[in-house]
Amino acid sequence: MTYPGVVKVGGPADVRELTDVAISKVAVGPMDNNAYLLRCRATDEQLLIDAAAEVNTLLTLIGDSGIASVVTTHRHPDHWAALRETVDATGARTYAGRYDAEGIPVPTDIPVEDGDTITVGRIELTARRLVGHTPGSIALIYDDPHGHTHVFTGDCLFPGGIGNTHQDPKAFASLLADVETKLFDQLPDQTWIYPGHGADTTLGAERPHLQEWRERGW
Repeated sequence: MTYPGVVKVGGPADVRELTDVAISKVAVGPMDNNAYLLRCRATDEQLLIDAAAEVNTLLTLIGDSGIASVVTTHRHPDHWAALRETVDATGARTYAGRYDAEGIPVPTDIPVEDGDTITVGRIELTARRLVGHTPGSIALIYDDPHGHTHVFTGDCLFPGGIGNTHQDPKAFASLLADVETKLFDQLPDQTWIYPGHGADTTLGAERPHLQEWRERGW
């Protein structure tokens, strides 16, 4: 089955079945956030990326197996609005970037530094700190040994540009530099991007537009 990565609030999740991990994507309101559930196929352990909203939708996605952990990509409230309820219901441990953890009102069990590894069963995700949208945003990289790389970028990279830096030239320069050096310069064009809102993309689709983004300043 194909995976288009297009979901709507109130609609079903889209599921991508890789050799070692299943990735489920669901949209939740009121700000059309994406939440992602990763399930290790060898162990059935699960990890949720961004308990954004609609706890009942998230718990239905998680199912009876529960989750071992939940990662918050950054401190903005639309990415953690259902975090407390999700943690209370599942007992999951929490991860967030060290420099954003203070802005998340649910305690972070494991603060994440650039380059740290987060595991879900036998699957390893590498965290990269991307500074500009917030001080401690993290992207999560899964290097599939059976295929191409997959990156969960939060609000740092979307189809058509990097995340909002609120017309701050310094923040824009920082985020664009981090996205270029830590993602575009290190990963191939086939790398699949799963953003915090909206449709998915690939690095190859976005790479030709880097200079355009630099010139427009957003």
